[in-house]
Amino acid sequence: MDTVYASVDVLIIGGGINGAGIARDAAGRGLSVVLAEKGDLASATSSSSTKLVHGGLRYLEHYEFRLVREALKEREVLLRAAPHIIWPLRFVLPHHRGLRPAWLLRLGLFIYDHLGGRALLPGTRMIDLTRSPVGAPLKPEYRLGFEYSDCWVEDTRLVVLNAMDAQERGAEILTRTALVDAKVVDGVWVARLLGPEGERTVRARTVVNAAGPWVADVLGERLGVNTGSSVRLVKGSHIVVPQLYEHDRCYIFQNSDGRIIFSIPYEGAFTLIGTTDEDYQGDPGAAAISDDEIAYLCRLTAEYFQAPVTPADVVWTYSGVRPLYDDGASKAQEATRDYVLEWSESRGAASLSVFGGKITTFRRLAEAAMDHLKRSFPKLGPSWTSTAPLPGGDFEPRGVDAMVGALRERIPDLGHATARRLVRAYGTRVWSVIGKARCVTDLGAAFGADLTEAEVRYLMDDEWAQRADDVVWRRTKLGLRMAKQEIGRLDDWMVARRAGGLQARQMTDRAVGGP
Repeated sequence: MDTVYASVDVLIIGGGINGAGIARDAAGRGLSVVLAEKGDLASATSSSSTKLVHGGLRYLEHYEFRLVREALKEREVLLRAAPHIIWPLRFVLPHHRGLRPAWLLRLGLFIYDHLGGRALLPGTRMIDLTRSPVGAPLKPEYRLGFEYSDCWVEDTRLVVLNAMDAQERGAEILTRTALVDAKVVDGVWVARLLGPEGERTVRARTVVNAAGPWVADVLGERLGVNTGSSVRLVKGSHIVVPQLYEHDRCYIFQNSDGRIIFSIPYEGAFTLIGTTDEDYQGDPGAAAISDDEIAYLCRLTAEYFQAPVTPADVVWTYSGVRPLYDDGASKAQEATRDYVLEWSESRGAASLSVFGGKITTFRRLAEAAMDHLKRSFPKLGPSWTSTAPLPGGDFEPRGVDAMVGALRERIPDLGHATARRLVRAYGTRVWSVIGKARCVTDLGAAFGADLTEAEVRYLMDDEWAQRADDVVWRRTKLGLRMAKQEIGRLDDWMVARRAGGLQARQMTDRAVGGP
């Protein structure tokens, strides 16, 4: 089927955090927007992060003060906008006598505390690791530590919520829809998109290329725009192991090669360790952790923890390719994490390409993109996203416990852990997830872990989920607690439901149990 859209203002290529953030901002300023993502939302780089909203403490060593200041200011902006999927974390930095001296760490953390300002997050403090519980998992030679604040983020959900808000403000979000090509005709981009329903044509005054690690390919091969800028692909990999310690603090470990590694409590019963930094060649969609990377992460954490971490402990891994702007840095970990926006005009039509960026600064990147779009749309509305909550985030940052209590009052036999997970995922939209349910059985079939039919229906109807991976590895991490057979059954059910029906109803009738 070939559908011709009426002309839109902006066509965005890429459904990662930058594309979704730009779509949200643009739609909120009155522009007509179509976003096309060739896979699922956040299916590449944006779902493969360390899950942090942070200033980037190590970037201070590379003198990226503007980037760090902007990121530090954004922590609390985003915490207020999405308190269900973003929350404060405390990080413990053990002092390694053979690396950076203690005075340098104190100075760096003092700058970190004051460079961007703080209102919600507590400041840095020194810790005697021989007396504090956070020192218990560490080897006895680590006696002094520093504790500071940053934030956790559910990265895929951040992307999805931006896309939801964009859609609710008038944007059209097309997943599983690839850009075939785009040409300028009479001063307008005419783009061919290929999606599940066939090929369609979109006419747009401006194209925003937010294709992440594919940004150069889209620019040269799909848009036919020549540029002197290039992208540096850097792979970052993570491992997940069974829970290494009982407390809720994270660790940041220094390494003699200049890299740092995080160890973060993860999904209640696990520990997330990462990340690596190495140059990457090949298809970004095929990135996978190597045995050397696993060994590297295990070796470094074993230098700090009393109980060794070995490759045999790894229960899950993930890798992503960061599309960094190529600034000529000699080492992958030294390449800038700042973003670069490149504006181009061809025969009256404009394009904007996004190089680099990080999750923490996506909203500011979107505002910078709007500044460029003013060239095409001089009457563009004012900035607005700094004070607007994301879907489900319209409550106070400290209001999670109260919402969990209200949810359990509505469904008394719902377990506390399940209620908390649902509130953390959906915030005030949790009431849309559960609908009219008054008991667990009202939530429908159970697919494994605490995933129910009601939640899957919501994810399919409201959040573009189409396959099991979209649900259990991106919008949730329940794949860590589900058997392969359960994930397969879920996938069959979702495929049948999308096809219309009967098989999904039969599978629902056969399902037993509850969360």
